[in-house]
Amino acid sequence: MTVLSLTASGCVVVHGEREVLPVTTRAEAATALRQFTDAYNKADKAYDRSLDAGHVTGALADIDGARLKAAHASSPGGNPGSIPLKLSDAKFTIPKKAGWPRWFVADATANKGGSAHWLFVFTRHSLSQPFQVAYLTLLAPGAVPEFKKDKDGWAEAIPADSKELAYPPQDLSRMYATYLKSGGSGFAPGPHTSDWRQQRIKSARKPGLVTQYVDEPLTSGDYAPLALRTADGGALVFFTSRHFAKQTAAVGAAIPTFTKQVQSLTKGEVKQSLTLEFISNQAALDPKKGASGPAGVSLVGRIQGLTGARGE
Repeated sequence: MTVLSLTASGCVVVHGEREVLPVTTRAEAATALRQFTDAYNKADKAYDRSLDAGHVTGALADIDGARLKAAHASSPGGNPGSIPLKLSDAKFTIPKKAGWPRWFVADATANKGGSAHWLFVFTRHSLSQPFQVAYLTLLAPGAVPEFKKDKDGWAEAIPADSKELAYPPQDLSRMYATYLKSGGSGFAPGPHTSDWRQQRIKSARKPGLVTQYVDEPLTSGDYAPLALRTADGGALVFFTSRHFAKQTAAVGAAIPTFTKQVQSLTKGEVKQSLTLEFISNQAALDPKKGASGPAGVSLVGRIQGLTGARGE
């Protein structure tokens, strides 16, 4: 049986996973964003990843956690030039759905990143857990799509295995890894697809140095793709991938000098090679199946961070 109770705050408590309901209230979403921002600023000021660990997960936890670890190694006393992140004009896109995870998108402008929109994807797996940010993407003002909403303003979450789109959201991470290795169709040209492949090709071989690239999909747990229906029938999909770049020096040559931040994340001794590991989160427009217009999925935003390194 499914039992619903309505608290004084208006929050719907759901026991059971079959009811299609808004995943949260707008007030609770605003509280989650404020709590994340407060924790993020404390962690950034102290260079202490434990201070916001309860408010981040998935790709963002990996990317920003590694950033804070590396920065702490260089500046154990904290961030002397810390400028608190301030968000304004926040808008919340909250879907109606059944089951877990529950998730929503917050779109805000900030005192950093110029005029870009900061899109945060908050998720949680039970009512006993707080909402945590799994994805963060910065998009140009014109790149934020219009989302489909019902008469009450609630959005529509699209299942990961949906066949209504050009490609099921659950396939995008695997497709992206394959595309970066071999090219082909599936993705529209742009800075995060065709341009990035060309940059890799150019940097693969330099005098005395070879760089090899390996790309892996990440699709489970808090790395799972999340998709929102857009007004044109397609979807904005958030997904994660892992990337490796192995630099190998020729005999008699050396690996290029790298920063203290890289050193702090490096295991092993760098003798002849250095393998860098990155986590990347993408925001992609996946068109409705059969839609006319540019072919392929368009990557409208991507944030990548170094999360580890190994010397050999």
